[in-house]
Amino acid sequence: MRVSEAAALLGVSDDTVRRWIDQGRLPSTQENGRMAVEGQALAAFAQQLAETPEPGATAAASARNRMRGIVTRVLKDGVMAQVEMQAGPFRVVSLMSREAADELGLEPGVVAVASIKSTHVVVEIPEA
Repeated sequence: MRVSEAAALLGVSDDTVRRWIDQGRLPSTQENGRMAVEGQALAAFAQQLAETPEPGATAAASARNRMRGIVTRVLKDGVMAQVEMQAGPFRVVSLMSREAADELGLEPGVVAVASIKSTHVVVEIPEA
């Protein structure tokens, strides 16, 4: 994916991603003559960066949230799948049917959107 997309998923500037690449912290590739980052490498890097943030005080809350992030881990058994995502500094875990995870093509490095309402987490694939 492009540097700008990687930056948006990590919640940092394009320059920060380029600096990490120059420092050797984040591996890069060339795609159509442009610097790019592989999805799996970005997923691993996002996990390294993640720290549990302090929730802080809130004045109001929403029952519905959509967080765009990158899939970092998928565990599947015969019926169920556990999908972990990194959305900026937030780790999101969703339990779903294996069939749903397979149909969505969820694997580390895939960009997805976690829609959260109450105790249910629904993972969606954004339009390109």
